[in-house]
Amino acid sequence: MELKDWLNSINFTKEDLSEDIKQYTPFVINKCMSGHIDTVMYANEMNMAHHLSKDMQYQFFINIVRKRKRFAPWLRKNSIEDISVIQKYYGYSFEKAQQALKILSKEQIDYIKKKFDLGGKSK
Repeated sequence: MELKDWLNSINFTKEDLSEDIKQYTPFVINKCMSGHIDTVMYANEMNMAHHLSKDMQYQFFINIVRKRKRFAPWLRKNSIEDISVIQKYYGYSFEKAQQALKILSKEQIDYIKKKFDLGGKSK
């Protein structure tokens, strides 16, 4: 069972996949569900109730999340670093820096990074 199967089951098909519950990874599912405005609070609840069995966590999601297609791309490490530099340079919030990242060119981002380069050896 793949991650997409679990997410499709929770978000769209509502098909119960409990027979393969050993392959369910609560941390990854919670991370995926936290990427949507309408499911972030549910993911938070499951993070606080991490002691529950995998089946109980899965049943919570499959029964409480409304049926809807959801997609959120994963942020790569370098884009997270770019976002933090943009936040620092412009004084933006995380969300606003994400939007700015979409419209800034690679050269502009490199220029901003150079402004914060203190020199020395990198780790």
